[in-house]
Amino acid sequence: MYVILVYDIGERRVGKMLKLCRKYLNWIQNSVFEGEITEVKYKELVINAKKIMKIEEDSLIVFKSREEKWLDKEVIGQEKNDLDTFL
Repeated sequence: MYVILVYDIGERRVGKMLKLCRKYLNWIQNSVFEGEITEVKYKELVINAKKIMKIEEDSLIVFKSREEKWLDKEVIGQEKNDLDTFL
């Protein structure tokens, strides 16, 4: 499945969440990730994210799609992690 993940995490936990999400998805902007992920890896990510989060303060939002091709993506301005600029 293709997902877009967005989080709003307390300042002290941001680094841990960033590191976790980068293991599974592509970092595209502050607190925003996207990419293909299996159901098993997705469940693993969520379980580990809940260990970092304070549920009463933090939030994690995931938009899911069967495939990236079912999603129109438009970037206005400079894409933060455009890999072409590094190649």
